[in-house]
Amino acid sequence: MPDRSPHPGAVHPLFPPPPRPAPVRVMVADDNPVVRAGLTALLRDRDDIDVVAEAADGREACEAAARHRPDVVLLDVRMPGVDGLAALPHLARTAHVLMLTYSHEAAVVRAALRGGAGGYLVHGEFTVQELVSAVRDVTLGRAHFTPTAATAVLEQLQKSATAHDEADSIPLISLTSEEPLSQLQSTVRASGAEGETGYALSGREAEIMDLIASGMNNRQIAATCFISEKTVKNHINRIFAKLHSSSRSEAAAKWLGTAGTSGRGVG
Repeated sequence: MPDRSPHPGAVHPLFPPPPRPAPVRVMVADDNPVVRAGLTALLRDRDDIDVVAEAADGREACEAAARHRPDVVLLDVRMPGVDGLAALPHLARTAHVLMLTYSHEAAVVRAALRGGAGGYLVHGEFTVQELVSAVRDVTLGRAHFTPTAATAVLEQLQKSATAHDEADSIPLISLTSEEPLSQLQSTVRASGAEGETGYALSGREAEIMDLIASGMNNRQIAATCFISEKTVKNHINRIFAKLHSSSRSEAAAKWLGTAGTSGRGVG
């Protein structure tokens, strides 16, 4: 009698293989065409990654993201015109953003995290496989940091652990004239919020209100400010009470409206 047992590699008709997940859609934003071409070539060799767009500056990145709806944006920091930090909050609303840059300054790393980045890779500190893993993992909310960026995060966590949360009225980043105007304006609003707005928000509350107005959720705010989600919720409850608001949209409308009428431009 012939052997009717299925071939080891055969698929039983009643149990078809699960469908393959859709490829991760990636956009590469870097002003250096050689870097863009290299990253695109590396990632297109992967079956589960599809490079759908490229951009040479922050403005192009925002426009391309609106057209192509990538899952992940690989974003450089220093680009002409609109730089990566200025474009980051807009991109982070619709995609996972992974900073991929030569900029390794601790202040820049912290600014990127505050803006919504899901990871930070410094050129020269990662392998091709580590880059591929980071692209795949960031879609699942798993952050990736190369050593220089991780050190910056650790230093901030250590500083935050020794400071009382309510007494922290100093922004997480020390701004210089070389950093984006939008970041400077945001910091001015946070540091000058108490007394100027009429709502008497503390420095931390004003910082969190800026992040709410930018579209961040509680988890993103917690990661950006290096605090727990429970602490974020406590801050938001106090903010709502001070702004006499019952929702995030109402609080944001009042906050941005107050900023406009008091002569402090919105970044």
